[in-house]
Amino acid sequence: MTASHLASRVSLTLPKPDARFLKLYEEYHVYDLRQLRDHLDSIRERLGRRGTDVPWDTMKTLVEERRNLTMQVEQLRSDLKKGSDEVARLKRAKEPADEAVAAMKQVGERIREIEGTLRGVEESLADLNLRIPNLPHESVPTGQDASDNVEIRQWGAHPSFDFPAKPHWELGEALGILDFDRASKLAGARFAVMTGAGAQLERALINYMLDRHTTQHGYREVLPPLLVNRATMTGTGQLPKFEEDLFRLKDEDYFLIPTAEVPLTNLHRDELLDEEVLPIRYTAYTPCFRREAGSYGKDTRGLIRLHQFNKVELVSFCPPDQSQAELERLTGHAESILQGLGLPYRVVTLCSGDMGFSAAKTYDIEVWLPSQQHFREISSCSNFEGFQARRANIRYRTKDNKKDSKTEFVHTLNGSGLAVGRTLLAILENYQQADGSIVVPTPLRPYMGGLDCIRK
Repeated sequence: MTASHLASRVSLTLPKPDARFLKLYEEYHVYDLRQLRDHLDSIRERLGRRGTDVPWDTMKTLVEERRNLTMQVEQLRSDLKKGSDEVARLKRAKEPADEAVAAMKQVGERIREIEGTLRGVEESLADLNLRIPNLPHESVPTGQDASDNVEIRQWGAHPSFDFPAKPHWELGEALGILDFDRASKLAGARFAVMTGAGAQLERALINYMLDRHTTQHGYREVLPPLLVNRATMTGTGQLPKFEEDLFRLKDEDYFLIPTAEVPLTNLHRDELLDEEVLPIRYTAYTPCFRREAGSYGKDTRGLIRLHQFNKVELVSFCPPDQSQAELERLTGHAESILQGLGLPYRVVTLCSGDMGFSAAKTYDIEVWLPSQQHFREISSCSNFEGFQARRANIRYRTKDNKKDSKTEFVHTLNGSGLAVGRTLLAILENYQQADGSIVVPTPLRPYMGGLDCIRK
């Protein structure tokens, strides 16, 4: 019997690498293990406030423990090979080999024991790795919260009324187009029923936005599922960190989407794209569902913060060297909707402490609300760089690469183009008249059968 045959007989009892853990690292990792080992303190410092809930000390311990366990397994496997060579030598010399074979089996059992511990460490590391936010782009201003965001520009004049501006919920209820009481009876708090011209206005906004993005801005319309699986939610960064903010089916591992960004980005999960097809730009209208678990007591009236709302989303895939320019382009497309409707707004760059989990850079577009004398968010446009692509394993091959050449991760971007309910409420407030009627913005009138004013 050869040495390789003897080694194979002994190692057959050893566990094979766990494919689930390998997949977590190879496809869903954000920071590879070398980064975590060599640059953990630097990553922690760059994240600042965004990383305060990451158990950094635990991660450091696990990274070092994994390194030590891996070294032990490698050493034992080397011992196993030497032992198999020794058994082969004894067999060739027709000398007793039982003791050497027994020693090899003990080494095999020790390897199996350590690899079991190693898999547990890797499972913990994989979970914590997925909870580390994206690193901010170098152009993002440093800050702690929204007060440190930087205004970039404003557009449009604030309307001037010779009467007290009413909030949208008063206007809508008085006109009979918004009904929050019946929505509460049907579903509960943070839901709305729109009827008559209110429902028609919502539908008009959806069609106006989709038509503009598909015919003028070059996006391909998609109608995606509203229920997605766990891998899809993980790919864009909603899981595992934000599971409490999602609606999940009781008996199936499906989630209602919080935004069309989730299914649109995952359309190309586990795919290798050719550079010639980039950039890829998608738009979709979908209802969106959010538990708003952390918003108790905030915006309890009106359409600002609902559990279910409509939104038109923009998603883009592009090469890394184009993503900052693509962010400017996408943001401009979202702005164009507000400009077409004549709604005043401003654009702000979010500081490092106010950005979302997956974003490397974000522009918020905030529309003017006369009743509050304040700007309120109506769209967030973000560049995720390679963060989502690494989690969802979306790669591309450059034009001059051969088929077996090294590939790169695409950069992904998305933005609201726009949140439909918030656009509707902005129209109600900015176009209100003294008698409580609402002037319909000119671009929407063809979608509303020529209606130019909503009256009671």
